[in-house]
Amino acid sequence: MADVNVPTVKLNDGVEMPTLGFGVFQVPDLNQAEQAVTDALNTGYRLIDTAAAYQNEEAVGKAINKSSVKRENIFVTSKLWVSDFNYGRAKAGIDASLQKLGLDYMDLYLLHQPYGDTMGAWRALEEAQKAGKIRSIGVSNFYADQLKDLELTEPVKPAVNQIEVNPWYQQDREVKFAQGEDIRVEAWAPFAEGKHDIFTNETIFTNETIAKIAAKYGKSNGQVILRWLLQRGITVIPKSVHQKRMAENIDVFDFELTADEMKAMAALDKNESQFFDHRDPVTIEQIFGSSLRAVQESEKNNF
Repeated sequence: MADVNVPTVKLNDGVEMPTLGFGVFQVPDLNQAEQAVTDALNTGYRLIDTAAAYQNEEAVGKAINKSSVKRENIFVTSKLWVSDFNYGRAKAGIDASLQKLGLDYMDLYLLHQPYGDTMGAWRALEEAQKAGKIRSIGVSNFYADQLKDLELTEPVKPAVNQIEVNPWYQQDREVKFAQGEDIRVEAWAPFAEGKHDIFTNETIFTNETIAKIAAKYGKSNGQVILRWLLQRGITVIPKSVHQKRMAENIDVFDFELTADEMKAMAALDKNESQFFDHRDPVTIEQIFGSSLRAVQESEKNNF
């Protein structure tokens, strides 16, 4: 088993969270997901990030429960999907995640999107935290005003906001606001899923600015990106199903970018999501509207 010392950060509730972890988004094949988590744990990762919407909580749980790594040394994150965003459904959703994972508790549980009855769902998370089912609670894809609304409405402040952050979409305002509120930012899609620039046909992995920095340290573009995020005080959860890449992604604690290199990275910002705008009405309809209609239809058929 790899001996990798990943630093931790203390969240606003006192819980220690690794600063670098492993995500399993878009790994729906259960056998592949289980093997990926097994490999990640053997490589030295101690933060594992999944979600109800990923449909692989069972596989993640199997890998964790089979691992020789002690449960208390693994930081497990999952997320509640918008179809369960009210108090009653959220309570059931939390229990469903625990059952699928085969765990007595989760280290972090997030509201996956900022739509619907977030307040009702949040109260269910607060209750589950008091009951010991969840150690820390947080959100994902929330903007600054939505974070502030939740802070002012509910007694427990989110410990984490998991948002898209990568060199093309650096979200400086959102990151600084959350950090100013003592809410830990966690980056999903740190590599923008390798998307091409439509004008240059360049990807994050071939970008010359990043490559120049990488060559100086004998690292890859991906490693430079992860190091850049860590130096911004952001937790990061890269995904890969290849053990060689997993080992590369976690090998980022033996070098440090200079102030000028951090500025060069900042200059890459396109200030636009590489996926979708969470405030676009079309996106809201696609994410929340379709989920809500599915729940309503299910409830109607069960009546």
